[in-house]
Amino acid sequence: MAFLMDDSRPIFVQIAERIEDDIIEGVMPEESQVLSTNQFAAFYKINPATAAKGVNKLVDEGILYKKRGIGMFVAEGARTKVIEKRKEQFFEEFVVTMVREAKKLGISAEQLTDMIKRGDNA
Repeated sequence: MAFLMDDSRPIFVQIAERIEDDIIEGVMPEESQVLSTNQFAAFYKINPATAAKGVNKLVDEGILYKKRGIGMFVAEGARTKVIEKRKEQFFEEFVVTMVREAKKLGISAEQLTDMIKRGDNA
């Protein structure tokens, strides 16, 4: 679960993304308990309120849920939900940008497809 924090993005977002990564990779299966906000805070040496903000972001999205007095757990269907969310983000952040730049440079759809295939073999 260890990773380096990136100064260019809010820490709470990075905490949420790290949990999502662990859900996608199967490190945190559905219905498994996740670290407490205090454990996240101690592990990453951050303010507990920041850790709570990252965890609560995922609660708000239905990826995690709280069991009163017990802790936080990965929701049923969370992996599928996270993958779909990430696919949409990938489309918005990379595909749309790439297609716009390709159009600007006069790269045809066929040329772009060839470039993608070539990149897959790199």
